[in-house]
Amino acid sequence: MAIEEDLSQWEIASNYKMFCYGMGYVFINYLLGYGLANLFYFYEVEIGLPALYLSIAFILFAIWNMINDPLLGYLTDRPMKWTKKYGLRAPWVAVTTFPVLLFFYVIWIPPLGYGPFVIFLWFVIMTCIFDTFFSIYNDHVYGGFTNQFPSEYERRRAFAIATILMFVLITIMVIIGSITITYGDPGSFVTWSLLMVIFMGVIGVIVLTGVKESEEMKTMFVQSYEKAEKMGFFKTAKTALGTKNFAVSCAGYTISVTATTLIAASTIYLYKDVYRVPYIYGLIPTLFGTIAGILMIPFWTNYSRKHGFKKCYFVAYTLHGICFLPFLFTTDIITHTIFWCIYQMIYIGEVTMLMPVASDTYDEVGSKMEKRVDALLVGIRTFFFRVAFLVVGVVIPLIHVMTAYNTNPFAIQTPLAIWGIRMHAALIPGLMMIIMGLIFGKFYTLEGAEKEALVRKLKDLGIYRYD
Repeated sequence: MAIEEDLSQWEIASNYKMFCYGMGYVFINYLLGYGLANLFYFYEVEIGLPALYLSIAFILFAIWNMINDPLLGYLTDRPMKWTKKYGLRAPWVAVTTFPVLLFFYVIWIPPLGYGPFVIFLWFVIMTCIFDTFFSIYNDHVYGGFTNQFPSEYERRRAFAIATILMFVLITIMVIIGSITITYGDPGSFVTWSLLMVIFMGVIGVIVLTGVKESEEMKTMFVQSYEKAEKMGFFKTAKTALGTKNFAVSCAGYTISVTATTLIAASTIYLYKDVYRVPYIYGLIPTLFGTIAGILMIPFWTNYSRKHGFKKCYFVAYTLHGICFLPFLFTTDIITHTIFWCIYQMIYIGEVTMLMPVASDTYDEVGSKMEKRVDALLVGIRTFFFRVAFLVVGVVIPLIHVMTAYNTNPFAIQTPLAIWGIRMHAALIPGLMMIIMGLIFGKFYTLEGAEKEALVRKLKDLGIYRYD
């Protein structure tokens, strides 16, 4: 159930700050869910990198991702010389925004004509550099959300705004990709990536105008860090993962991102090989799915207000898993669109609860450590989330080899190869989500009286709210 809150003693965060953090989530989630979605296809089909090279490259990329996120979170989640003047999180967001965009573009311009090993090295090096900057950006935007919006009301409202922004702006970006990208033309992917860099550059500037921390918040970071027990990286990580709700939340996020990454990476294969339509036809499910999802935001927001974050997340999460299964049987873009609309109507409920649930678990860990360590927690959470790239790097090439997928951009696939696509697009992610949803419902407990007690403890420690 939702907890009772007295907001009269606090100055509620402004809608503009919520808007700016929402733009930060557009930046992050486009790159994670859509910006790199066609990366496997691009290198496998358009560039012609052999499946073995590509699988190893994705595995190395995923391993680096898993290592650097918690480590960089730990190293940057402490006061620096500039913290008192500029803040704990805002400077890191500022210095990483444009390197992220630069290396995102570079990923799509591999040196051709030098053989597969050079392309393999390019992929590994450039994706790892990109993710180093991206990890710091991600850690401090997500970490900042917890600090700036501590109450249920603010978290619910801020992420509802973020969800609307993500669905609308990411849809526009996907439309640009649908219009720009052409099968069999690697240069079209380069043009698209440049357009996305320009689009996200504007978003990045907007984010920078709203992530500033108040003087009181800067003081809170410094003072809580100085008086709290100093812990090393591994002890801190152990404390966090020993907190059951945080661990369950991490597991749920990992499975969800793995599932959505699989279907995102599979979508271009569905369009090209199963439905046999040009990529631009993806505009149909994208537009209708976005409209359907946005129309459901008031329902899910009201549902979470009445029933609390846990129940809303559990219901949406489990139904989301079920919504993958119809794609085992769709045969054309119209039926795909119908089921995609239903999928988005459910998925939007999970998305609106993503950061509210995560922020509650960060609060719980912070209460145990008596200081804010949110960037580290984001890093640990992202460590597990990077399993998604590992799964994509293993599952898709393995299934393609087993089903004899033809990598010619204009090939007509066999029924076995088409069934393989359906497996990595729908069957595997759907089953993963359903099982994890049931686990979350049973073991996550941060609601009601337990959550109210947590808020009181955070206030007593002086790490709950500063304006």
